[in-house]
Amino acid sequence: MSLFTLLLVALALGTDAFALAVGIGVTGIRRNRIIVVSIVVCLFHIFMPLIGLGIGTVLGNLIGDIAAVIGAVILILIGLNMLWEVFRERTRTLSFPQAKKQLEKSIKRNKSIDSFWGLIMLAASVSIDALSVGFGLGALKAQIWGTVLVLGIVAGVMTALGFYLGRGLGDWMGEKAEIAGGIILAAVGIKLLF
Repeated sequence: MSLFTLLLVALALGTDAFALAVGIGVTGIRRNRIIVVSIVVCLFHIFMPLIGLGIGTVLGNLIGDIAAVIGAVILILIGLNMLWEVFRERTRTLSFPQAKKQLEKSIKRNKSIDSFWGLIMLAASVSIDALSVGFGLGALKAQIWGTVLVLGIVAGVMTALGFYLGRGLGDWMGEKAEIAGGIILAAVGIKLLF
């Protein structure tokens, strides 16, 4: 896998963290919390795909070329799932009480990152796709350490950017980032199939 393709996958994976960070950033977050949360998300985006890469590499060695197809299909499915989630949210209309409840939930989510377990849960929730992508990349026999470092660093930087941009730009950017991420992952998976 080329460095360019790896960066595309890393950007696509980082969109969940970016979108969540934009949402939290809109409600306000302290600079020192931005640094801590971004580092934790970075670490999760290293360890989750590392676990997936290990499983995918073992499976790739066991079943050979079929594993590469499975890995590419997994990337496509994750990308399509990201697009489906955005579409599903977009088609749901919110009444005023629902919108108010969503804002309160966002504010509560922001407060939850002040606790250790809240931070861990947030980082795990935005890096769960990285486990699956790691499996897919392992099946494709990607270089492990370089891959997970790129995934982690990109996710950490995107998280920090999301927090800062969220403070200034609002919610509209989060959805666009998820759409772009879904398209990129699906496209990379399709490219790897052929």
